[in-house]
Amino acid sequence: MTEPLILQPVKPADACVIWLHGLGADRYDFLPVAEALQESLLTTRFVLPQAPTRAVTINGGYEMPSWYDILAMSPARAINREQLEQSAQRVIELIEEQKASAIDASRIFLAGFSQGGAVVLHTVFLKWQGPLGGVLALSAYAPTFSDELELSASQQRIPVLSLHGQYDDVVQNSMGRTAYEYLKLHGVTATWQEYPMGHEVLPEEIRDIGVWLAERLR
Repeated sequence: MTEPLILQPVKPADACVIWLHGLGADRYDFLPVAEALQESLLTTRFVLPQAPTRAVTINGGYEMPSWYDILAMSPARAINREQLEQSAQRVIELIEEQKASAIDASRIFLAGFSQGGAVVLHTVFLKWQGPLGGVLALSAYAPTFSDELELSASQQRIPVLSLHGQYDDVVQNSMGRTAYEYLKLHGVTATWQEYPMGHEVLPEEIRDIGVWLAERLR
């Protein structure tokens, strides 16, 4: 297993963002974003884990970094649930490692882009029980949310910032919006923000993320 990329802040760390990349990317994908955010978040450590390399069915079985296999695209993503659970467990291990390093759970944030965001949403709202600083869901979707799911009081207290492109043709805007509305319906303080972009990240979006994090790390 490839070790996460860890970006230490200029001052002693008292907060952490664990950031998961998307399908086919790697742990270096969001390194420039983490470096940019650390310019103002001077005590925040960034942990950038690497997904395992595995065959992805929708890409003809081609092997690439993937948090879980995607078996089909429609009507909704059909996924390998066991692999998703393994990835979620890995995220929980990373949270526990940060807690063990004296970072309070209320100052630990999970962020994920696309498939990485799906893992983050699954981890926080189906697996994790306890406080967290918040969730950043970038161009993400929630393949495991269902009408049967009930959130605990601690899960409802975890704020979420959902960010999505208006012209996303990979993870459709409506898929991200559905996950956001689901969280709102279940009592989560969730915020929706969209941008004139496709399946990507814009500087304006990163600035908004920086403001959102700074407000919660005062």
